[in-house]
Amino acid sequence: MRVSRREFLARGLRAGATAFVGVSAWSAPFGEVETRITLLHTNDVHSRLEPFPDDDPQYAGLGGAARRAALVKRVRRENPNTLLLDAGDAFQGTPYYTVYRGEADYQVMSAIGYDVVTLGNHEFDSGLEALARALNFAKFDVVCANYDFRETLLRDRIKPYVVRELAGVRIGIFGLGIALEGLVPERHRVGVRYRDPIATARAMVRTLREREDALLVVCLSHLGLYEESERERMAPPLIGDREVARAVEGIDVILGGHTHTFMKEPELVRRPSGGATLIFQVGFGGIVLGRLDLFVRERRLVGFVGGALPISERALA
Repeated sequence: MRVSRREFLARGLRAGATAFVGVSAWSAPFGEVETRITLLHTNDVHSRLEPFPDDDPQYAGLGGAARRAALVKRVRRENPNTLLLDAGDAFQGTPYYTVYRGEADYQVMSAIGYDVVTLGNHEFDSGLEALARALNFAKFDVVCANYDFRETLLRDRIKPYVVRELAGVRIGIFGLGIALEGLVPERHRVGVRYRDPIATARAMVRTLREREDALLVVCLSHLGLYEESERERMAPPLIGDREVARAVEGIDVILGGHTHTFMKEPELVRRPSGGATLIFQVGFGGIVLGRLDLFVRERRLVGFVGGALPISERALA
């Protein structure tokens, strides 16, 4: 969809406009016409297919897969050039996972219309065979570049990356997962080899930019978002989304998970070259839908608008 900057802002982001709190741009002035790509994203939903109960002390009445589906549908009507993405830990946390071991979660995500997701550590909670059964219900791509599955039954099920094309814009999407040691029992990850996320990300950027001719590069990360003081307490220091963004040239967007960080808008992280990577994460439990609109002009990413859309009955009224 091609849209003028003036028209886009005048619409006021009708899909959840009252909750769309983050507005930023990194290149001005905008040209009269740009191509707009919308990225919707979740992370760490943890099998919350129904809204939180009304007596929940923190999230009373928020979330729910049906409401998320309605909001996604509304955004896609506004802009067909939309991708729906997830940064992992769709599994574990409610009886839906206890009983169905991820099958219900992937069925629901397929019905909502997810395009690409990555794996969190909780996707391994019932072992590789259970994950393989759940993947039978996934009508979306699952990507993770730094888990080597070649010696497992998932070797043909998980891709390092995919490329999607919207309005002539090629978008490369790859996944990064956190180290599983200490988080997942060995018996649930037999044969899975972990690769350094920074080295892997550099290789993925080269592949996507040079071989796949991707104009935009998006990383779905389940590494986490950490403050420096928190990282320094760990041995070795944790590698999170900010560390990847600072070390790797050429990633436009990192959509993250694992640390359940509620962000109201994307964070810009500067790279050594002077370019910038956008980082965004939207908490826990499916109570927020992240939205990031990327503006492309003449094969360049020239700006963005981003924010968090609460998922509630009132937001959809």
